[in-house]
Amino acid sequence: QVQLVESGGGLVQAGDSLRLSCAASGRTFTRHSVGWFRQAPGKEREFVAGMRWSSNATYSSDSVKGRFTVSRDNAKSMVYLQMNSLKPEDTAVYYCGATLDHLRLSMSRTYNYWGQGTQVTVSS
Repeated sequence: QVQLVESGGGLVQAGDSLRLSCAASGRTFTRHSVGWFRQAPGKEREFVAGMRWSSNATYSSDSVKGRFTVSRDNAKSMVYLQMNSLKPEDTAVYYCGATLDHLRLSMSRTYNYWGQGTQVTVSS
């Protein structure tokens, strides 16, 4: 069993930066790949960025590539999402997830565990 708790969201202006944190617990967490997703009102949950368990290879969606960076610190059981050059269209609830499906990080249905989400609002 893995538990995830996100933090770090808030209200910022366009062009600002934020760092989201995801605190994980559970003995098997280090064997999971991790991902960040977001969901805006009336839209489906979409993949933002992820990191594969064994290689620590990272992947991100085209909409955030070059602006957002995912990282993890297994010693602290933490996952981070550094978000730079934020845009109003980045406004959403951001979720941290953990999955044992290491090949399909961008598919939300493969994730076994989710946090409760943290709101990010970017004003223009």
